[in-house]
Amino acid sequence: MNSFEEGKVLLINKPLRWTSFDVVRKIRNAVKIKKVGHAGTLDPLATGLLIVCTGKFTKKINEYMAREKEYTGTFSLGATTPTYDLESEPENIQSTAALSEAAIIAATRNFCGEILQVPPVHSAIKKNGKPVYLLARKGIDIALEPRRITIKDFTITAIDMPVIHFKVTCSTGTYIRSLAHDFGAALGCGAYLSSLCRTRIGEFGIGGAMTMEQVIGMIEQEKTGSVDRET
Repeated sequence: MNSFEEGKVLLINKPLRWTSFDVVRKIRNAVKIKKVGHAGTLDPLATGLLIVCTGKFTKKINEYMAREKEYTGTFSLGATTPTYDLESEPENIQSTAALSEAAIIAATRNFCGEILQVPPVHSAIKKNGKPVYLLARKGIDIALEPRRITIKDFTITAIDMPVIHFKVTCSTGTYIRSLAHDFGAALGCGAYLSSLCRTRIGEFGIGGAMTMEQVIGMIEQEKTGSVDRET
């Protein structure tokens, strides 16, 4: 049994436009075992930390998924999109001229602590056994129940209107796309998520993550017996 079957935890810096499953599939093909999975989806337009478990360590996936998350990114104010991000075109364009920096910062307080959040209809949540994004793409109206989440910290780190930069620390199950949409509604001008990077999951930080080139190189080296490394 090789070390990947015994179990490894790989910290990956997911590339832009890759799906989380693209990362899993690439690693699965490289290690030549089926038991490979990730601990928490990142959307294709998001980058940052993705935990991938192999072999016996796939049993730890739910444990890692439950841990606190940290994100940085940008919201674009003055419009909304159907997907709450740049997967779809901005619409409902509104002026942000009357918005002050003080009002933007003050609005973050409405989203701190334990709150109810409705997930995006363009998400992989299943309803009647089908991912809701498939129904949404067909124009079918979908009503999702709000979920209880916790936002420990929501900080505006820079304002360059109409783009605002943020840092969020939150519980598992939080949709930053929904936060963007709801934040824009609270400001009365609309908003959508224009960039996102996951910087931390529990005690694991983006600083310890490998690029896909690095992880595939490490796997190939281990196959030749020139390295024996676990992350």
